[in-house]
Amino acid sequence: MSKVYLLGAGPGDPGLITVRARDILSRADVVVYDYLANKAFLDFCRPDATIYYVGKKGGDHTLPQDKINDLLVEMAKAGKMVARLKGGDPFVFGRGGEEAEELVAAGCPFEVVPGVTSAVAAPAYAGIPITHRSFCSSVSFITGHEDPTKAESSLNWEAFAQSGSTLVFFMGVKNLPHITENLMKAGMPGDTPAALVRWGTTCHHKSLVATVATMAEEAARKGFAPPSLFVVGGVVSLRDTLGWYEKRPLLGQGVVVTRSREQASDLTRLLADEGACCYEFPAIEIAPLEDADPVRQAIGRLFDYDWVIFTSVNGVKCFFAEIDTLSLDARVFAGIRVAAIGPATAQALAARGIRPDFVPERFVAESVVAGLLDQGVVGTRVLIPRAREAREVLPEKLAEAGAYVDVLAVYDTKPVNQDPAEIVEAMQSGAIRYVTFTSSSTVRNFFAKVPPEVVKAADDVKLACIGPITAKTLGEFGFTPDIVAEAYTVPALAKAVIDDAVAEAGGAS
Repeated sequence: MSKVYLLGAGPGDPGLITVRARDILSRADVVVYDYLANKAFLDFCRPDATIYYVGKKGGDHTLPQDKINDLLVEMAKAGKMVARLKGGDPFVFGRGGEEAEELVAAGCPFEVVPGVTSAVAAPAYAGIPITHRSFCSSVSFITGHEDPTKAESSLNWEAFAQSGSTLVFFMGVKNLPHITENLMKAGMPGDTPAALVRWGTTCHHKSLVATVATMAEEAARKGFAPPSLFVVGGVVSLRDTLGWYEKRPLLGQGVVVTRSREQASDLTRLLADEGACCYEFPAIEIAPLEDADPVRQAIGRLFDYDWVIFTSVNGVKCFFAEIDTLSLDARVFAGIRVAAIGPATAQALAARGIRPDFVPERFVAESVVAGLLDQGVVGTRVLIPRAREAREVLPEKLAEAGAYVDVLAVYDTKPVNQDPAEIVEAMQSGAIRYVTFTSSSTVRNFFAKVPPEVVKAADDVKLACIGPITAKTLGEFGFTPDIVAEAYTVPALAKAVIDDAVAEAGGAS
């Protein structure tokens, strides 16, 4: 149905968008989003959705408000389901009320989905509760964007200064001298605690605590710029005690994730949970085979094998996709022993009704072979469903040990044709601290896009890899990894990066 949904995207942390808003994004024909709405939310959209960016940044309007209103009406009248994605809450200094009025005037149905406002979330991430029984019993949200050249302010500064409320000023950084001067003129003590919270709840989050009298000078000295909230009141004194988000070891540090787009989410989540600004730059993509008949034929004679060894989650997914195509299920493995190289692969099998008979303690081919020999693999027939391009160590070592091995390609890995400009620019500006590699193919394909000289010129960039094989491939490009995971798994790689950041910070997270 044709309808415009005014969605609150929350303050920036993708986890703070509501379930309702995410559901609407997944179904909308058209998405219109602002500068302050995290681009990560676009991942929730339909692949065929039409996306309009209409952000306003520092007076630079990509599309003026009246044109945004016209766009919403036009799309609704064209019979589209429209998601108007706005940072924070659409009705808290978000001009959502104006857009709703225009829709009513045009006869377009609409719905409002409230969001988490930055006035609550950003101070909370900084350790500042905006209400507290020991300090205040009310809170005021105020625009800090009032024109300081106006002959008379429309704000009741005396009421703010003498209310005892926590004051939260939106968009007030440029007017800090004006705001603080008016508060003190109205009777607020200059030593009243005050804080600025910039990019609250995002990986760029940072806060600054001072007093009303000193904040303008401190903000200028520390280079605080929009978008920032200005918080005034006794609750600010709790920041040092209750601050939690700024203790995250990777906060503000850029980390490049080179895994395929289908697999990047796990590593990205683990790093982002510790504050990292993740740059997903998939060096490879998983591609289905052009001809899946050999896979289906192998499934049809699976009973010929004693062992099936899965070397990756992708191998499990692609093999079972063909099992599904044949209208079969896990019963095709009856009487066959199954091995999984690594816990993630074992978990993928378990989700499909197969509990592996063998999972090695170390996840490299040499250790797998030793473990399988103990399991009696000699003289048995073995099937290895895997990528077309992969190391030959496992099948060769098993064959040398006396097993009869068939390698079955079930998917392809291909380089991703992605523009490296963002990564190169971020690396040159010092925004990137770590680059992570989860396989030899991610190394080769990353450097096919990003020249090694760019990485070598960035003195502060550290390279992290999942194991010795990947480390050896890095050596082919003239690099020695700074970090190698102790266990050859994605969680272990994330932990190694986090531990390195903690060590650099000189303490525990």
